[in-house]
Amino acid sequence: MKNTISERIADFLKNYPPFNAMEPKQLEQLALEVTIIHKETNTVVFSQNESPHSHFYVVNKGAVSLSKAGSSQILDICDEGDVFGLRPLLANESYKLEAKAYEETILYAIPISDFKPLALENKRIGNFLIESFASNTGNPYSIKHRGKLYGESGDSNQYSSDKILDLQPIKYSTDLITCKKGTKIKTVADKMTKHNISCILVMKDELPVGIITDKDLRKKVATGLFPITATAKSIMTSPLITYPKRLTLAQSQMAMMKSAISHLVLTEDGTSDTKAVGILSKHDIMVAVGNNPAVLLRAIKRATKYKRLRNIRHGIMNLLQGYLEQNIPLGLVSKIISELNDASTKQVIKIALSKMETEPPVPFTWLSMGSQGRGEQLLNTDQDNAIIFADVPKEQLEGTQNYFLTLGERISKGLNTIGFEYCPADMMASNPAWCHSLSEWKKVTRHWIHNPGPDEILLSSIFFDYNVTFGEKSLADELSQDIFDSVQGYPQFFTHLASGALQNPSPSGFFRDFLVEQDGEHKDFFDLKLRVLMPIIDAARVLILSHSIKSINNTAERYEKLAELEPNNKELYLACSYASKALLKFRTRQGLLHNDSGRFIALDKLNKEEKIKLKRTFKTVKEIQSLLEIRFQVKNLLR
Repeated sequence: MKNTISERIADFLKNYPPFNAMEPKQLEQLALEVTIIHKETNTVVFSQNESPHSHFYVVNKGAVSLSKAGSSQILDICDEGDVFGLRPLLANESYKLEAKAYEETILYAIPISDFKPLALENKRIGNFLIESFASNTGNPYSIKHRGKLYGESGDSNQYSSDKILDLQPIKYSTDLITCKKGTKIKTVADKMTKHNISCILVMKDELPVGIITDKDLRKKVATGLFPITATAKSIMTSPLITYPKRLTLAQSQMAMMKSAISHLVLTEDGTSDTKAVGILSKHDIMVAVGNNPAVLLRAIKRATKYKRLRNIRHGIMNLLQGYLEQNIPLGLVSKIISELNDASTKQVIKIALSKMETEPPVPFTWLSMGSQGRGEQLLNTDQDNAIIFADVPKEQLEGTQNYFLTLGERISKGLNTIGFEYCPADMMASNPAWCHSLSEWKKVTRHWIHNPGPDEILLSSIFFDYNVTFGEKSLADELSQDIFDSVQGYPQFFTHLASGALQNPSPSGFFRDFLVEQDGEHKDFFDLKLRVLMPIIDAARVLILSHSIKSINNTAERYEKLAELEPNNKELYLACSYASKALLKFRTRQGLLHNDSGRFIALDKLNKEEKIKLKRTFKTVKEIQSLLEIRFQVKNLLR
């Protein structure tokens, strides 16, 4: 008689690595030994420092979180088909993380004694295990195929999380604690305790010759093999395995796995003949994995409460800080952080929708505007958003709008809870002025275009950078087309829009001195946003709209496109693209340094180099403003 349960198990496992590399008969035999385990939400699968079980696990349904004991930060989430708890069995070590059911979960427990012979026989399974060690995930293919950061298009210009990790050199400890070969073991242990470290370097003539770890003390001293009066030389691991200081996460993990060690000694040239510059531990690697964008993305998608999202956003800011410190190109940084911001907003919307008493009466679109709409919101700045909902009969309009105003209010409150400040000008979907049906939005934008007063220009300049974050994209597409049709029928609008772009105050005075605020809360501070960033952003908007390009919102990318469309102005446009990224990076650094929006800069806190770099962008600002003035004949409008 056939075992239908084991058949179902085999049928499930065959879809996921490494089981998809097995012969059908091998998988059927293995499935007979599998135990099915049910876990309620928040129940522990295994604890940190617990001895390894006799089996590892595969998630059948639900999800399992991996984290440090006592920490609220989730380092990874394993979902359907993911393998976890395997490495401690192969490395014969305790669990380094706590595994807990993130939601109600069904697990398949695979006996290691039955799996190991298959892994030794099958080269494809062996390769999977090597990759899983290198990528620090139970399933190295899960991020590649199910956790894409930029959707499912497979565009070669998009960056997956493993490429991001390859770009980043991993952080390591440079605070080296050392001893000599003749140092007594008791002194070594006291020194390690005093400095709260898990290893110590043994030196001879200022060069590393050995290493002693906690593991050495447990196995060689606590067991009685050596007395505490023996010397460091008797228990140290030697000769040393050394590596160069610039290692990626994957290289570090491969090195540890290859040599079955938990610490890497890094030297100036990677050999033991040069001075040690640092030590890299498994803990350092776990910290690095916690800042993996794919891990953060998965955690965002599984968050069911605003408070959880707020905690995740702290991880996003740590990720941003790390990218800036390692000088990752800002274009790439912006894309990653923007994707994580959009994912956070989407999850807030989903949570808010789940709390509404009824489903939305008609399809709707949530628009992110301003810096988020342009993909330039790296810091937690204020909200700018709007709702478009599908047209309804006149008698249903008020009730429908009231529904979406309530939803907008809940979403805005949720965004505020996770760290995005309310818009001081109330340009949010909770405001009736920013929550309309498609037909009403067409009327509003046509009014802005055909009656371009100062208020209308300001509103349109913010609104025209919108990006669809959630909902029915076709509603936004139809509105975009109507906007471009209206603009083409009233070309004078570009002159008014260009005039608005020229209203920002100059960044420098007659002697190229910084022009600072003369009064108010920010007296004597330099307004980076108003005086430098906004002129470049506003100019890009009016120029790209004049070319009827509606698919590019990011300022740097707008200028790059303009450089293609107008080869004669290519040099200026590429200078503007560079300046926009340099200024955004400068503002982000300042914001992280002072824990604010980075808008107002204390000039006395800048060094000479920073001031020079900032001043270099002023010439670009003046040149692009001159181009606007001439092209759109703004002076004629002001006469």
